[in-house]
Amino acid sequence: SGFEWDEGNRRHCQKHGLSPKQIEHFLQQENLLVAPDVLHAQQEERYLAIGRAQTGKPMLVVFTIRKVDDTVRLRPISARYMHEKEARKYEEESAKI
Repeated sequence: SGFEWDEGNRRHCQKHGLSPKQIEHFLQQENLLVAPDVLHAQQEERYLAIGRAQTGKPMLVVFTIRKVDDTVRLRPISARYMHEKEARKYEEESAKI
């Protein structure tokens, strides 16, 4: 797959009630908004993807891009449904597009 999972990132995402399969599906959507996550980038660049989960709920995923043996993979770091205030802001901004 084009994703990198281990016990650490799998556990971190599952604590927010999301499975790797749900996150992979989310990140493969065409209508995501993706931006650099400059506030949380440390040793490697991080990105923030926001959009809607299959359930229709607003969701966000923080991920990094890794290249291993000429294969590019997305490594989810964290994923969760947006908090109410974030979801409201997302709705307002996406209505403008």
